[in-house]
Amino acid sequence: MSLVFVLSSDRQPLDPCHPARARQLLTRGKAAIFRRFPFTIILTDRTAAERVTHPHRVKIDPGSKTTGIAVVAEGTGRVVWAGELTHRGQQIRDRLSQRRAVRRSRRQRKTRYRQPRFLNRRRPEGWLAPSLQHRVETTLTWVNRLRRYAPIAALSVELVRFDTQQMQNAEVSGVAYQQGTLAGYEVRQYLLEKWNRRCAYCHATDVPLQIEHMTPRSRGGSDRVSNLTLACEPCNTRKGTQTAAEFGYPHLQAQARLPLKDAAAVNSTRWALSQRLVATCLPVEAGTGGRTTFNRTRLGLPKGHWMDAACVGASTPEALDTRGVRPLLIRATGHGSRQMCRMDRFGFPRTGAKQARRVKGLRTGDMVRAVVTTGKKVGTYTGRVAVRASGSFNITTANRTVQGLSYRFVRAIQRNDGYTYQPQPVPAHAEAG
Repeated sequence: MSLVFVLSSDRQPLDPCHPARARQLLTRGKAAIFRRFPFTIILTDRTAAERVTHPHRVKIDPGSKTTGIAVVAEGTGRVVWAGELTHRGQQIRDRLSQRRAVRRSRRQRKTRYRQPRFLNRRRPEGWLAPSLQHRVETTLTWVNRLRRYAPIAALSVELVRFDTQQMQNAEVSGVAYQQGTLAGYEVRQYLLEKWNRRCAYCHATDVPLQIEHMTPRSRGGSDRVSNLTLACEPCNTRKGTQTAAEFGYPHLQAQARLPLKDAAAVNSTRWALSQRLVATCLPVEAGTGGRTTFNRTRLGLPKGHWMDAACVGASTPEALDTRGVRPLLIRATGHGSRQMCRMDRFGFPRTGAKQARRVKGLRTGDMVRAVVTTGKKVGTYTGRVAVRASGSFNITTANRTVQGLSYRFVRAIQRNDGYTYQPQPVPAHAEAG
């Protein structure tokens, strides 16, 4: 499993330790649990001045829906922690579109009419749509958290293309330039995103894919990206010199011209994310998608968001130690709703106005543990709490929702921070082994 983050008694980050070592420190009373997700302990008797730390690097693979994050030890190349952050950008976009539709229909009905205000607002320089700004903010939030829990000395982010061939040999040209170390990786990365990492003909996944011309070059086809797709070896062999339409797939040419919405979202946010990372005053290394794929292929690692993050940039070591790493699956959920009261299907209020957010020191969404010693619901329950002004709370566990538990039995173990957490499940074959 991933290593455990360690803080000194003065809350300075130290080198992460093995989970067995963390259990020993907790059992002996030399440490206490500081945070559950990511799991962090704090020493009770040692300051940062008494310990020697080693530099670590946070590596980021930004994505439209999911961003991979990995913390790698600089000296040993060991991945000490990994996470996959799922954004809620699409949900934000849908909510804004729904609100826009309601307001527009209100104007058409001439009820509660107000004049449209489309042209009286100025967007500041560097403005991003809320759904895109969310991706930048959540990624930066986790970078700052990891800096508090581990001795981070540098950052790596997948950002732009670097002409590594020209940097290594300024006089390279012609075929030698095209057939360099990273030849084909940039185009392949684009095609993998466009065709969802599967064969365009039989839709096979998790198999080696070849770059294939929909109109063969022998039939006058070009090497333009709009004429390229991905195919497994059996389909590529059967297709031969036929066009995609002759092979029975006339719709592929139209699909090849579809825009990449996810890629557009990443392109829109990459510079904003880069500038925010530079503002942390840490060295920031930028790498390309082609470099990431090249590193992952060279190391023989499977495809995954956190695996891609660990392979970002030229700082990736010759040997990367990923043994036992179980990434933490992080999902952004937001911090509640601004809606003052809920409506019925006719648009009339069906609940009262909002009450106080905190009740008996707790708020909805906090992770709690309830040890019930009396009544019909005796037992221990761990999960997310929903508070009520009466002091009778509901707790949603992994299996069910337990209602009507008194606040006297409930104790907070981690405050609601706008995210849900779940360790990546262990594959069935790994458990059997």
